[in-house]
Amino acid sequence: MSIDLRQALGELPLVAILRGLEPDRALAVGQVLVDAGFRIIEVPLNSPRPFDSIRILADAFGARALVGAGTVLRREDVTAVRDAGGRLIVMPHGDTAIIHEAKNQGLACVPGVATPTEGFAALAAGADGLKMFPAEAMPPAVVKAWRAVFSSETLLMPVGGITPERMADYLAAGANGFGLGSALFTPTMTPEAVREKAAAFVTALGSARRC
Repeated sequence: MSIDLRQALGELPLVAILRGLEPDRALAVGQVLVDAGFRIIEVPLNSPRPFDSIRILADAFGARALVGAGTVLRREDVTAVRDAGGRLIVMPHGDTAIIHEAKNQGLACVPGVATPTEGFAALAAGADGLKMFPAEAMPPAVVKAWRAVFSSETLLMPVGGITPERMADYLAAGANGFGLGSALFTPTMTPEAVREKAAAFVTALGSARRC
């Protein structure tokens, strides 16, 4: 049985954003992330041959992790992601046409939003959660304010500039999870370096939850 978005976030509310991943490194990087407990892996479509990487990751880890694409900017890319075995569509914006396409094809969709207006429109279109982007411009106080007006069931996920040290305040404000970019992975990192970064995030998350 495949894992869904809420189940994956329940196991570990961290999304690995592998921007710049090369397909020949996908298996090794994916393995260290899954071993560290990551259950959501996103390959942005502005990476080299992203559909190849998605297919490799989905084939190897699809039963244990939700694999999909980020930086999805065109409706037709939703089909390509699905055909590669991806089951998650993540966007930097709130294009409702892409949300509808993802849901029509049975994929989870987390669009990027920066205002409550965008957030409510995305949810009305069928979004499974909201990517609060960029988080650098949306501190924990913003998450707390949003949490007062969005349903408690709404997934709020800050993305952009998240480091291990920043997570505790966001969690206290009501964040449900985080997208992790260059603080977790860059194309020049060795798998061992990614393993160390992943472990640091997992440890920091555990500490934040105990506070």
